[in-house]
Amino acid sequence: MLLTKAHHKQMLDSAKSSIQHGLQTGKPLKVKLADFPKELIIERATFVTLSIHHQLRGCMGMVKPIRPLIEDITENAYSAAFKDPRFPVLETSELNHLKIHLSILTPAEPVLFVSEQDLLTQLQPGIDGLILEYGYRRGTFLPSVWESLPEAEQFLQHLKQKAGLAPGYWSDNIRVYRYRTEMIA
Repeated sequence: MLLTKAHHKQMLDSAKSSIQHGLQTGKPLKVKLADFPKELIIERATFVTLSIHHQLRGCMGMVKPIRPLIEDITENAYSAAFKDPRFPVLETSELNHLKIHLSILTPAEPVLFVSEQDLLTQLQPGIDGLILEYGYRRGTFLPSVWESLPEAEQFLQHLKQKAGLAPGYWSDNIRVYRYRTEMIA
């Protein structure tokens, strides 16, 4: 599916409107799907990342598509601003400094590997987003995380920690899925 610059603008505007609506009402913006083109109402998984002066201010999203793209963006924008447990709720005074980044995910595909070393050799820094699963534990890193963790081993160690595992832990029962993103800012 090809998203145009006009679609990008609609998505960014909707994300910002949802945050503004949240500041005014304490609730996420409810979009009317009939107001949007078909490209924006196809179910897609998204993440919305907020930053202020290049510092993370919130990031929320889904790795599986469960709702229309434009709805997912407005819900995740609200959640990134007001529900990310790592940060206090966004304040009105921060709005003018806020930078919104949207990540539209491709469907995740399993990565087949026989060992941790085999997995490491298959990773594509700066391109792959990863989901790591082990039992009920799960963590994901968007491709943009490669900017701060550029080495495959370091990236995987931190992803294991995010999933609640020790950085050096390995089991043949670990499952990894790969996805790509279209970044919009």
